[in-house]
Amino acid sequence: MDLGVAGQAAGMFAVTNVDDLVLLALFFARARSPWRVVGGQYLGFTGILAVAVVGALGASLLPEQVRPWLGLLPLALGLKAAWSLWRGPEDEDEPDAALGVLAMAGVTLANGGDNIGVYVPVFAVADSLWVYVVVFLALVGVWCLAGWFLASRRVVARALAKWGHIALPVVLIAIGLLVLFSG
Repeated sequence: MDLGVAGQAAGMFAVTNVDDLVLLALFFARARSPWRVVGGQYLGFTGILAVAVVGALGASLLPEQVRPWLGLLPLALGLKAAWSLWRGPEDEDEPDAALGVLAMAGVTLANGGDNIGVYVPVFAVADSLWVYVVVFLALVGVWCLAGWFLASRRVVARALAKWGHIALPVVLIAIGLLVLFSG
């Protein structure tokens, strides 16, 4: 396994899932069973990965000189997130308490649209797609453990909720620019 690619995958997972970490902390704080949260997170994230891999395989049919232009997608997502941040917070409903595995998976999948937008162009130009998938699936478990830990640390959970959304647009724009200029 190429440790450089594994490190890139770990970094990309971390920055694209900051918002998910906050959600996990909220869900663990309200869960009747932590295994429902973990099962739902794995099920939902597997769906995200499946869509991203299929999208990347479809994108691989594109001519090689066109693939870097796929970086426009995460760039656009980052600019959209920055615009939303600039406009101010929207009223978001808190997640329902004690969600089941399928409901948790649905929330994870619905929250993963930005992940798919970032993963597809990166996967399309990646030489070691399987490394990304393995690292991502391993880190889902780490993320669940971190979410559970944060659920019991209210000060940390509040800080992530307050500042995590600022890092996301910056990182998405950076990923988009990297993919765009990788060609």
